Amino acid sequence: MKVLVTGGAGFIGSHLVDQLLADGADVRVLDRLTSGGGVPEHLHPAADLVVGDLTDAAVVEAAVAGVDAVSHQAARVGLGVDFGDVGGYVADNDLGTALLLEALWRRSFRGRLVLASSMVVYGEGGYRCDGHGDVRPGPRREGDLAAGRFDPPCPVAGCRHEARWVALDERAPADPRNVYAATKLHQEHLCALWAREAGSTAVALRYHNVYGPRMPRDTPYAGVASIFRSAVSAGRSPEVFEDGGQTRDFVHVADVARANVLALTAHLETSFEPLNIASGTPHTVGELARALVEGAGPELEPIVTGTWRLGDVRHVVASPARAAEVLGFVARIGFAAGMAEFAGAAGPA
Repeated sequence: MKVLVTGGAGFIGSHLVDQLLADGADVRVLDRLTSGGGVPEHLHPAADLVVGDLTDAAVVEAAVAGVDAVSHQAARVGLGVDFGDVGGYVADNDLGTALLLEALWRRSFRGRLVLASSMVVYGEGGYRCDGHGDVRPGPRREGDLAAGRFDPPCPVAGCRHEARWVALDERAPADPRNVYAATKLHQEHLCALWAREAGSTAVALRYHNVYGPRMPRDTPYAGVASIFRSAVSAGRSPEVFEDGGQTRDFVHVADVARANVLALTAHLETSFEPLNIASGTPHTVGELARALVEGAGPELEPIVTGTWRLGDVRHVVASPARAAEVLGFVARIGFAAGMAEFAGAAGPA
């Protein structure tokens, strides 16, 4: 099988390339190499590298020629700096995906497409109120955040019960709350439409908080695990936003790469299947900071700052049960062992 991996020189993509080659696949990588250091040392030399941008239709047309399956990992990720990043996100994520799908359509491609999606499409996670059952809180309000009221209340007027988080499944409604999230949802919509129109199949893997070796450092587009790891490796205390009680699911990149390999060949009953890719064992952001400090060994203490960002969400936890059913995927790397490795792992500067 010949597989095209877009963004295959990047963090998740390069781990996927390694696993595909180890399994005997023929791999082509399309990557624009934005790190500025040329071809990264971690990119497997057996991969056929095409240097180019997904927004260049001619490059994309050449990249899809002769492939049997596509794993679309390339994307601009993270929250970015502010809404001024909107043009870059839409160009890289929406337009890049559209041109990839157009090239596949013109080739009459009927193979499997796997999309790197994200849990951010859900927006705020699922909640349950003792008085009103399952509820969906509205967007967070500046006044509440400024006053240190970080957990969303039950949205029913007059209710005084606390809303507690619950794990979401893939049937939960999408509610993107930042530009990146909106583009990831649009990517899913485009891929679903393509699969239906082309008579093919697509899988959207909704990654939760991915971490591990080769993760980018010191960038506003990196995830919280990378930001904390960069601080610890520089001898600084990680600065924890809000009160550190935000709940997330941290899943190791090796597990995410394995989920992608499974998704390339798994039998699907429908043309489009969104799947949560998570460890199934959630932790708070404060626990993440503590684990990285302990894993690195320095005499540091996380600093809880109370700082907040309006585009952040409080709790996002999802069930990986559907991925286990459809793909046979169950995460293998536990939080403690994974974070101990990550604390000292190599990664791009």
